[in-house]
Amino acid sequence: MELHPHLYFEELQIISQAYGMVVIFNHSLMALCEDFLIKCFKNESGSLKVNIINDVKGMLSLYEASYLANDDEDELDEAKKFTNKNLSIYLKEPVLINHSLVEQIRHALELPLHWRMPRLHTRWFIDAYGKQEKMNPHLLKLAKLDFNMLQSIYKKELKEMSRWWKSLGLAGGDFSFARDRLMENYFWSMGCTFEPHFWRCRKEITKIGSFLTTIDDIYDIYGSLEELMIFTDVVNEWKTTGNEKLPNNMKKTLSALFNTMNDIAAVTLAERGLDILPRLKRLWRDQCKAYLVEAIWYHTRYTPTFNEYMENAWITIGVPLLLTCAYCLSEDLTLEALNCLDFYPKVTRYSSMITRLYDDLATSTVSKSILFISIYSQHASLINFVSDILIQDELQRGDVPKSIQCYMMEANVSESVAREHMKYLIEKYWKLLNYEYLHNLNMEECFKRHVLNFPRVTQFLYQNGDGYGKPGNDTKQQIMSVLINPIPL
Repeated sequence: MELHPHLYFEELQIISQAYGMVVIFNHSLMALCEDFLIKCFKNESGSLKVNIINDVKGMLSLYEASYLANDDEDELDEAKKFTNKNLSIYLKEPVLINHSLVEQIRHALELPLHWRMPRLHTRWFIDAYGKQEKMNPHLLKLAKLDFNMLQSIYKKELKEMSRWWKSLGLAGGDFSFARDRLMENYFWSMGCTFEPHFWRCRKEITKIGSFLTTIDDIYDIYGSLEELMIFTDVVNEWKTTGNEKLPNNMKKTLSALFNTMNDIAAVTLAERGLDILPRLKRLWRDQCKAYLVEAIWYHTRYTPTFNEYMENAWITIGVPLLLTCAYCLSEDLTLEALNCLDFYPKVTRYSSMITRLYDDLATSTVSKSILFISIYSQHASLINFVSDILIQDELQRGDVPKSIQCYMMEANVSESVAREHMKYLIEKYWKLLNYEYLHNLNMEECFKRHVLNFPRVTQFLYQNGDGYGKPGNDTKQQIMSVLINPIPL
């Protein structure tokens, strides 16, 4: 029997959309069938078949599959350009196809399935499926019930996390300088591991993410350089002795951090016989050392090179810490796997690089670039000119120049050119991540999900600006649609 890849992938796509997973990729099918795909869509001369243009669903599936490419798969890149161009034509002439397919194409061209946050895509697809002429009402109701049942789990966990966070007393009052982002941190964790059985990982990653935000703001906004050096030393020693010169809120943060990490490790040791505390200590030491590097740059008015910035920034974004914690919290983690833990594999680095670049694209502006130039300039006239510019967003938070500013100054290019280069790097790192993921399929389940889903959640939160630091109405509504508001039956 002749196989038609676009039909096969269409069925897989429908399943993956309904359950929020890219089944094709997670089961490594792309590693086996690239040649099969290309042969089916190409003629004997090696060119893409002309008649594929009339097969809209086939083109859409090929377009989605092209984003699973590795760095050296030029034929899939060719397929991406070809399908993107021709699918865009159908959007300009939507009368040629049915409305449901038009919406699928628009959704795909806006962002490919492989780059989307699974749970948000599931919410979109349920609505889209309900508008299809041949939809199955029983299947639709089942999908809605499943979505709402999972949401009820999230609500309970979020309430529990809110009580925990409030009990620590690390928000408001003496911590008014810090971002209070408990819901966003839980959303990030849920976005990585939405399945019910990952409940423990969701909760612990939410806790760790909340500490990351507060400590990041301590380094960016609150602490003097001397205090930050002491704070870093205390974390390095993992004991509160020696923190006498620190303000009370910094002491309180350290105490809460140590107690929480010790508790997480104690539970893992008691239930599974695995001692993860030495790994947690190493992660926080590395994190705070990277934060301190940025603080020194800021206080000494040092402008790093682009590569110098990225070599530190992929750590400060916090992803290596969170991914490695997810590794340690994986239910299928064995003693052998724990002892073989690698700080930090390529798959972690690439996931972190993507996340860092998404963040920088959303939180860097031209006004910031001008301000950074003024900060590091010796010309009084330029400084006076820039003093009238409104300092906003992350500038006020004491951040150093980010990837865009570093690249602009180093390559002597405009902001638009620098932004295009960052987008190019994001696509490059996605390809590198695809390769590493497919060649390390024995990774622990919780870790595997975080590796792919962390950049996806980041893309959503930062696609329209700083959706983590200052979420807009659209971002808030979509978060609420997943965590709070059930789908009407």
